[in-house]
Amino acid sequence: MSRSKRRDIPHFQTPLIETHCHLDYLDQEQLEHTLERAREVGVERIITIAVAPGNLDRVFQLAHSAPDVWGTQGIHPHEAEGFDDGVAQTIHERAADPRILAVGEIGLDYFYDHADRAVQRQVFEAQLQLAVEVDLPVVIHTREADEDTRAILANFRHSLRRRGVIHSFTSGLALAEYCLGEGFMLGFNGITTFNRADNVREVVAATPIKQLLLETDSPYLTPVPYRGKPNAPYYLPFVAEKVAEVKGVAVEELLRQAHANSLALFFNGK
Repeated sequence: MSRSKRRDIPHFQTPLIETHCHLDYLDQEQLEHTLERAREVGVERIITIAVAPGNLDRVFQLAHSAPDVWGTQGIHPHEAEGFDDGVAQTIHERAADPRILAVGEIGLDYFYDHADRAVQRQVFEAQLQLAVEVDLPVVIHTREADEDTRAILANFRHSLRRRGVIHSFTSGLALAEYCLGEGFMLGFNGITTFNRADNVREVVAATPIKQLLLETDSPYLTPVPYRGKPNAPYYLPFVAEKVAEVKGVAVEELLRQAHANSLALFFNGK
């Protein structure tokens, strides 16, 4: 799409909460620019997500770098083989910090298989148990692993009090219905705007408005009309527009509920 066809980022009355991005992938100049542009379009809070032993410290630092940035601590399934007792201790200790809101990004990824599947399952369970112990919600990544994700979550249905979110949801409707029935949120991002993402829009349509969250997963998954450019939290309004369209509700109504959902899950409603 040519630059002339790329409309301005919409600005709504209701503030937005970016529930999933990766600010540590930016250098300092990009970071400052990204945060300022996000504020300008109404993004009032940003949660930057940890994924590996090597970025736990940086995400923790970022969570303390600005009043509107928070973070998580956790190990992505791609990095599961780097999880050890020391990493577990770090996650456990930092969970007490008020700027750390969740254990994540954790889960299973059988699409890329960057880590042995048995190790992924073991590390997913270990981090769910950590979330139980520190009483934080979880941020879950699952891809091509619906059955095992469901089975593992079922083992924690009585102990994982604060539940969490299945972020960037692209799995089947059956897993969506199970997770929704268990009280989890589902996170949606720029994929909802992609031409060939009818499967994701089907899940959006089936998700109660009180159980959905908005995210960008930036710098990945840039929404239309800015596909081809690096993603950023300031593109979140385009995700909100599309989700509202699929749900058949006004954007402001969608934003008010998504805002309330984000506060309830991550910020104890405040």
